[in-house]
Amino acid sequence: MDIDSYTNHQKIIVAVDCIIFGFDGNQLKALLIKRGFEPQKGKWSLMGGFINNNEDADCAAVRVLNKLTGMDNLYMEQLHAFSRVDRDSAGRVISIAYFALINIADYSEQLQVEHEAKWFELSQLPELIFDHTAMVLKAQDLLREKVARHPIGFELLPDKFTLPQLQSLYEAIYETSLDSRNFSKRILSLGVLNKLDEKEKKSSRRGAFYYVFDSIKYKNLEASGVRFV
Repeated sequence: MDIDSYTNHQKIIVAVDCIIFGFDGNQLKALLIKRGFEPQKGKWSLMGGFINNNEDADCAAVRVLNKLTGMDNLYMEQLHAFSRVDRDSAGRVISIAYFALINIADYSEQLQVEHEAKWFELSQLPELIFDHTAMVLKAQDLLREKVARHPIGFELLPDKFTLPQLQSLYEAIYETSLDSRNFSKRILSLGVLNKLDEKEKKSSRRGAFYYVFDSIKYKNLEASGVRFV
């Protein structure tokens, strides 16, 4: 390949798009924004942007996520490169999609207003621009695959949580009901949760004990192929 191959080749724009998942205690949701420019201005969209000359795709995704959420050090994972020739009506654009997990309670209402952002249940997504619906569905599939064997689901919960709250999270991710006794027995048998003396009493008069995830204990089990559900 000579230098003329670079100078004469068609220029292609590369972007990132971020699927941001959150959990409200009952439903798994995705954060969407109103697109602020043409084409398809005013329609619902994922948060995204073009990759700058001085950054790689991961850095661009971190920048985009920080702009929308105001948060740093979010759990983020590269999902897939979407490269269909006609995916963007404005030009030839390849999008590298990422998914990220946040606790909805930590999301700033001010930023939500500023970006015209809104949380949507995955079962009630509005029509999205381009191939963004396909991105969300692919991210949902990967999330289900990952939470079975990795503790990333805890990124969607507060630091302290009850077993019923944890069960509700897995039920929302997999869109199915789980037996409470079997779930509690399974998750506690892993030995990666530390029980606190404090109880959550809003949901019932008796109350449920809070737990915290112990990442050190998990590290000791990781090599053995631990499975959460």
